[in-house]
Amino acid sequence: MTINKSLLFAMAVLSCTVMACRVGKDFTRPATALPEQYRSIPAPADSNNIGQVSWKVFFTDPALQTLIDSAIAHNFDIQTALKNTEISAQTLKSARLGNLPDLNLTIQANRSYPSKNSLNGSMADQFMGTRYMDDFNANVGLSWEVVAWGKISRLKEAALAGYLLSNEAAHAVQTRIVSEVAQGYYNLLMLDRQRDIAARNLALNDSTLSMMQLQFQSGLINSLAIEQTAAQRQVAAALLPQLERQITLQENALSILTGTLPAGIARSNRPSSVVTGSPLQAGVPASLLSQRPDVQAAEMAVKVANAKAGIAQASMYPALNITASAGLNTFKAYNWFSIPGSLFETVAGSITQPIFQRRKLKTEWETAKIEWEKAAIDFRKSVLTAVGEVSDALVKIDKLKAQQEMTQLRVDKLQSATRNAGLLFQSGMATYLEVISAQSNVLQSELDLASVQREQQGAVVELYRSLGGGWK
Repeated sequence: MTINKSLLFAMAVLSCTVMACRVGKDFTRPATALPEQYRSIPAPADSNNIGQVSWKVFFTDPALQTLIDSAIAHNFDIQTALKNTEISAQTLKSARLGNLPDLNLTIQANRSYPSKNSLNGSMADQFMGTRYMDDFNANVGLSWEVVAWGKISRLKEAALAGYLLSNEAAHAVQTRIVSEVAQGYYNLLMLDRQRDIAARNLALNDSTLSMMQLQFQSGLINSLAIEQTAAQRQVAAALLPQLERQITLQENALSILTGTLPAGIARSNRPSSVVTGSPLQAGVPASLLSQRPDVQAAEMAVKVANAKAGIAQASMYPALNITASAGLNTFKAYNWFSIPGSLFETVAGSITQPIFQRRKLKTEWETAKIEWEKAAIDFRKSVLTAVGEVSDALVKIDKLKAQQEMTQLRVDKLQSATRNAGLLFQSGMATYLEVISAQSNVLQSELDLASVQREQQGAVVELYRSLGGGWK
């Protein structure tokens, strides 16, 4: 069996020559304006920032670390994102073999009954003495679609960029989940603290009410004082079931984030104000291009669109196809594997140039270019959003620090005022209204302080996430 090797060699040389020519533009990152520094902060000395730090180093609370570990291992959004990455990896493996031909083994047996008045029918009666014609075929077929103008390399480029996109998308999901777990955990600590504040104020109200009841029995105050003091007590008492409900809901939400059934969440005994042992460096905005997974995913989306535009353009140019087959063929079953008599071989080549397809190919090319422009817009938007999120987190950290200091001063003064009001009331130098007012104010101010401290923690977590931290 000898296939026309000269013809195959000539077509292979031609295909390699055509494949070396690529149409379409090579990928370049879309230009986007980046400031030299974030708003409201001085220019940094270097590009180091907290987004480069592993979450295990950034979050020092052991209980929080355990929750994040569980979330990374069991969160369903992260698992889905990883499966998308596996799918993209399979697509990439397939695309890398795009230059190789297809090989197919075919074994086939046919029997046809042609018309008696047809040429085949008359030949069957004359030479074979039957009403039917048999055909037995076993062959290996080669089909090599040599797509010209770099189409195959563009397909590989699109598959690789799609894999990298899914990988960065998985990282982006993890940064979001790590941030949500940390935010939920610090929210839980705030609710715990507010519950303690409400319980402490409730005990203070009980003590004040008992003292007033003794004075009422002595005729020093009237029943109105008892009623208003009891009403003030109910304000603190009503907070407890409200806060306990919120604590349970937050524990359930954290359980779902960590991929477990709703249950209680373990907390550390360390102060709730502790967030991280790392300095809060933001670095330079240019680092977002390499650190933010969502920004990198948006860039890979542009690369995919660029490759698809090249594929669409290449489809408008000539395409070379080579086919060859060799095997056994006979019209008698007993001669099917008779060698060399049943051997056959074929080889063919063709060049196809699209001429008129109702503007289908050009429409696909124009659409692909528009898709590239859309992807470039999304990339620029992701960069702008990233810079804005970092700037927002930085201003929150700065202003909340000042707000926390003022709120702490207010709490200190109101706590002192509450103690003094109780002493003055016992000595008859203050009214029950002043006592009630002081206790009401100190309760609200302590709740406000807990909320402000929670916002500070949230701003630090936002800064870490917005700088791309959480997936390392």
